[in-house]
Amino acid sequence: MVDRKIRMANKKIKLAIVFGTRPEAIKLIPVIQNLSGDPHFQPVTIVTAQHREMLDQVLKTFNIRPQHDMGIMKPDQTLADVVSQCVGGLDRLFKKIKPDAVLVQGDTATTFASSLAAYYNRIPVGHVEAGLRSGDRWQPFPEEMNRKLTGALADWHFTPTPLASENLLAEAVSSKAIFVTGNTVIDAFQLALQARRNGQGIGLPENLSSKRLILVTTHRRENLGEPMKSICRALREIVTRFSDVGVVLPVHLNPGVRQVVYPLLSGLERVWLTDPLDYLDTARMIQRSTLVITDSGGIQEEAPSLGKPVLVLRNKTERPEGIIAGTARLVGTSEPRIVCEASRLLSSADHYQAMAKAVNPYGDGRATIRIRECLLYVFGKRKRRPRDFVAGANIE
Repeated sequence: MVDRKIRMANKKIKLAIVFGTRPEAIKLIPVIQNLSGDPHFQPVTIVTAQHREMLDQVLKTFNIRPQHDMGIMKPDQTLADVVSQCVGGLDRLFKKIKPDAVLVQGDTATTFASSLAAYYNRIPVGHVEAGLRSGDRWQPFPEEMNRKLTGALADWHFTPTPLASENLLAEAVSSKAIFVTGNTVIDAFQLALQARRNGQGIGLPENLSSKRLILVTTHRRENLGEPMKSICRALREIVTRFSDVGVVLPVHLNPGVRQVVYPLLSGLERVWLTDPLDYLDTARMIQRSTLVITDSGGIQEEAPSLGKPVLVLRNKTERPEGIIAGTARLVGTSEPRIVCEASRLLSSADHYQAMAKAVNPYGDGRATIRIRECLLYVFGKRKRRPRDFVAGANIE
């Protein structure tokens, strides 16, 4: 932990911003754009490419060209492969570029490995989306341990919500190092909805164009196998019960997902299986949907900003704020439970509106501004500590 502010009155702050997956990219791109426009900062963008194709998709969408691309992805890579390659490669890179600080996001192997490499080089670490905890080291695996280890290594913790800050305080992190900023995913989501795309966007199949749509995403390790089969059977039952409902399911590239989803849902009327959508199309599909069923973290945060109820395909979540606020509900992977909860939302206007009108606890689109102001503060270029984000309140 860095106890004192770093004084750099006459020097630009060189920030190494490191990420390796699509979710990290989505949540850090608004930060990169914001810092790039500030004369106090010199951002250096580094991608490990822990994931390649889906990461490149996001970089292309937002016209981001990393200064350093480590390209570590290889067939059948293990978590140990990713971490070892990241630590070794980043150790050499940090020695070369000599950043004043390293900025990481979330809970991937890249996040943890980047923080460890920075620690080995005595470089302070800022952790974006810090403090999320499920309370179970195995759910989700390995993300829960990645974020805890990153939290132990980080010097500054940019938490999305007050509850995330409380998690860190319970782990004896100093309150002086914790800043509640809101989640940058809301900033990114707003950018995606506002973006003008060249050419035509996603086109729904004709048989779904007038239907109420359920957007479904599922890919987590703990849901592979029988849990995912149960999810697919639930979707079959839902479209059978409701003739005015269609399902859109972008199928993750993981073979373990595809080997389950296609045999159970391929060819089923009003179920559209598509390759993963780019981020702009995903945002528009959330906007077009009636409700979302997902095991993804980001969509739990994005969908409520458009008043879309979320059913979470997990037994535990590190994002309980949505459950508490009423924007989301945990349903696990039990077929009867998924069918029951989806049917209630599709059948009862009162039940639907209770979730749709709940205040999104995750952000207001100004998280990147707060993170920039926090960095100026810890580097001694701003005297007053920035105010914390409060859901439903304009405190700027």
